[in-house]
Amino acid sequence: MTAAIHSLGALIRTWRERLSPAAAGIASSGARRTAGLRREELALLAGVSVDYLTRLEQGRASAPSGQVVDSLARALQLDEDETAVLFRSANLLPPGGGRMDERVPPGIERMIERMADLPLAAFAADWTMLRSTPAWTALFAGVMEADAEPLNLAVATFLGRGGGPTPARHEDHEALEEALVADLRRSAAEYGEDPRFTTVVKRLRDGSERFRRLWDDGRATAHRSMRKRLVHDVIGQVDLDCDVLSVPGSDVKLIVYSADPGSEDAEALARLSTTAGGAGAVTPLVAAR
Repeated sequence: MTAAIHSLGALIRTWRERLSPAAAGIASSGARRTAGLRREELALLAGVSVDYLTRLEQGRASAPSGQVVDSLARALQLDEDETAVLFRSANLLPPGGGRMDERVPPGIERMIERMADLPLAAFAADWTMLRSTPAWTALFAGVMEADAEPLNLAVATFLGRGGGPTPARHEDHEALEEALVADLRRSAAEYGEDPRFTTVVKRLRDGSERFRRLWDDGRATAHRSMRKRLVHDVIGQVDLDCDVLSVPGSDVKLIVYSADPGSEDAEALARLSTTAGGAGAVTPLVAAR
């Protein structure tokens, strides 16, 4: 795809030509070169001038206000996802953007419950843990006391945790630190105004020189799936696949560890899972906002 496909003007023109006059409530008369709306028709529906709409589509105007973009989205009858794309193409946050999503969809809740034998946890964009399986708890001691603050993986990694050391340690701890900071840096572009997100980053910057150096390097990329070597107090050294799964329609991410079936690492994980007691999925407390 070329960059033009993602430009504001190209999107407006594509969606204008997609919307029929009948669907927009406009009586169609005479021959039309396209089945979609004419520029003057969209301009009328959106409450903007034809000249300004022309300049937007041709790329000669590229910084519309949020009010103009919202009017265009409504006139074009865009759904929530398309509206978000249109806002971002104008370098604007979508309506309701800038706030972290801390809701775990019901289907993901059920999946976590059914995968209790695997170390799996759901995290918000700031790496606050929202849900975890008993196997995750057995591997990383992910459960917090009811009156304790929710576990945040980035805070625990850089500042330690009040509940004592975790039983499993990443052999390449520096790589974990770099990946967490780069992911937070990427999320900051969208959630830099979210109070909870900014509080976590400030706490880390104030409390960890290592975090501050990595943050100031400016590297920004999503945390990716990779092979990791862990050293655990009970089962010893294990090599596991760490997969990062995104939840469609949400910024919640799932982290799941697994091993090749039949391998010694898989057997070690199975032994560890039996110590979790087969309990249901754990829900660390995250204050409602």
